[in-house]
Amino acid sequence: MRLLYLLIPLGLLAAVPLLRPLLEPRKPDEAVVLAAYAEPLPAPEGPLRVYHLGHSLVGRDMPAMLAQLAPEGHGYESQLGWGTSLNEHWLGGDAINGFEEENAHPRYRDAKEAIGSGEYDAVVMTEMVELKDAVRYHHSARALHRWADMARKSGPDTRIFLYETWHHLDDPDGWLQRLDSDLPDLWEGQLILPELALADTPERPIYLIPAGQVMAAFLRKVEEAGGIGNVADRESLFARTDEGAVDTIHVNDIGAYLVALTHYAVLYQQDPTGLPFALMRADGTPATAPDATAARAMQETVREVVQATQMTGVPR
Repeated sequence: MRLLYLLIPLGLLAAVPLLRPLLEPRKPDEAVVLAAYAEPLPAPEGPLRVYHLGHSLVGRDMPAMLAQLAPEGHGYESQLGWGTSLNEHWLGGDAINGFEEENAHPRYRDAKEAIGSGEYDAVVMTEMVELKDAVRYHHSARALHRWADMARKSGPDTRIFLYETWHHLDDPDGWLQRLDSDLPDLWEGQLILPELALADTPERPIYLIPAGQVMAAFLRKVEEAGGIGNVADRESLFARTDEGAVDTIHVNDIGAYLVALTHYAVLYQQDPTGLPFALMRADGTPATAPDATAARAMQETVREVVQATQMTGVPR
């Protein structure tokens, strides 16, 4: 009898690989994908009200920079956490680590209240890092679908976006290599496309804000040139710890500016070339800015990447 009890769990473990295809969301037919992204989104006619759902790679400063780049009247609120997954945001309460600290600012608004209100022109979500763990343990596609379904049902004209981030600079598989592979394999293959298969209205897909792709393209230019303006290398976009070491995941002000430019180009479908680059942080203090040469290269890279990426909804 004791042997039987030992064999049953082993049998269940052996069955997991066989059950995995049934547990994971399926992907839509190619025809559904082509139809969903065949036509670009029409450009907004005025300022947007945007809701940001995520974690510290959204932060407070990047949305504030976006508001300074956007047309007058742009508004935004957010809900953040420490490394919080979309599923943890859905569960709420104690599931959101660092909730009190991350949302102690005037732009906070409860996520379900906000997205369920239908008051936003755009909802921008992002998933936790490490993305592989989010997919494996936090049911990313289904969590993304819950939020997207709420946005679709609450706001018939609300546009839904997934903000592609990045991973640690010291990733053992290579930082640029992961950015190249994670977009098709994870962001699209494990989040956007499975969500499209779950959606009741596939004609309203989730669009992509390709910040990770922009960062990779810009830093390839930087490294090929041996530096552009006051951006010397990839570490120039990342913050420093209190001890002075490179923070391998969180961007500094210059990195936040690059991410804000990407949001602007996708949400407003405008060429960011020529936008201002001396901006303020969310607390009203001056942000450390790229110089004119670096800012121009950033803006041009954002334009190139966004226009070349079909899932952004921006005309190519």
